[in-house]
Amino acid sequence: MKIEVLFPEFANLFGDCWNWRYLARCMPEAEMIETGYGDEPRFVSEKVDMIIMGAMTEHGQELAIKKLMPYRDRLRQLIDSGVVFLMTANAGEVFCEYIENEDGSRIAGLGLVPLHAKRDMMHRFNSTQLCIFEDMELVGFKAEFSQLYGDNSAIYFAETKYGIGINKKSKLEGVRIKNYFSTSMVGPFIMMNPPFVKYLMTLLGVKKPELLFEETNMAAYERRRADIIRMMGENK
Repeated sequence: MKIEVLFPEFANLFGDCWNWRYLARCMPEAEMIETGYGDEPRFVSEKVDMIIMGAMTEHGQELAIKKLMPYRDRLRQLIDSGVVFLMTANAGEVFCEYIENEDGSRIAGLGLVPLHAKRDMMHRFNSTQLCIFEDMELVGFKAEFSQLYGDNSAIYFAETKYGIGINKKSKLEGVRIKNYFSTSMVGPFIMMNPPFVKYLMTLLGVKKPELLFEETNMAAYERRRADIIRMMGENK
């Protein structure tokens, strides 16, 4: 099994490096490939089972788009074939149609997700999140200078119970297309959501997923979840 991490030298903000580091420790049998910006992505010439990219600066987004644009058709093929993707924070914006700056100028994205992003660099939006994905509740945070726009009603990742969706007017968070998952939540997201880690491991063929420090991690998850539910009650 091969899991490819794209651009870990800069796509690692908000502790996102622990998304793949924790997954690697839960799956020691997997080959964890850290593809630097100067490397050709392994997914171009080899079969990979999962691709991960984390939070980055706005300049990092533009670098990622430039690097991945020649492989856009290959990425589309991988998404269509069910390869697992996990894009966290603003990494998913790279896959969208474009990113719009405050002055109206646009940076073309990969065009694989039918949404677009708008930046507002003078106003960072922060939010605590509690979302429903299938039969589990997901927790996390948002800390973003950009938000997504467009219709994700047929491709949303999770429904928000507390916090916002892809923007302040939406309750539908992120994007899911087959096994492509994109969420703007940070945390790091995987460390904060052990049930979702098990879900990913199942998608990757692990029949009986077991997590490193599972008891401790689940207790932290349940406490965080309870804290958010308490906040929901206080804010009614």
